[in-house]
Amino acid sequence: MALTTFTGFHLHVRDMAATSAFYRLLGFDVPDDPHFAVFEFTEGVQVALGSYPLTRAYNEGFREPSPGGGVALQFNVPSRQAVDDLYVKLTTAGHAAELEPFDAWWGTRYAEVRDPDGNVVGFHSPLDASMRREMPGLT
Repeated sequence: MALTTFTGFHLHVRDMAATSAFYRLLGFDVPDDPHFAVFEFTEGVQVALGSYPLTRAYNEGFREPSPGGGVALQFNVPSRQAVDDLYVKLTTAGHAAELEPFDAWWGTRYAEVRDPDGNVVGFHSPLDASMRREMPGLT
């Protein structure tokens, strides 16, 4: 039995307005607050956005993270076309492209963008077994 229960993510953000607007483009109901906002990510899991000043208020030793930090948030979208459409919507709104939409060897259409704080955000279409290919050699 686990000693903990996963409840969600807390992302430290440089610009609350920009980050809130990004996640609203994904369809989330993000409250309008200059320092702290919580929204439901999926049933039972929340995302909290906390501004740097708020974080410093309870953690004097807080150091700004490097953009991206090695974590990629992953989202499912309803179709292969929805991957392309969301990628265009986000990049047209000025968000940095990380990986253009492509037909991934594992059988989904996939793309990545970066949120305003440099976090990688990926989008998967439903799995289509007929689109699977052999995994490329890894070095």
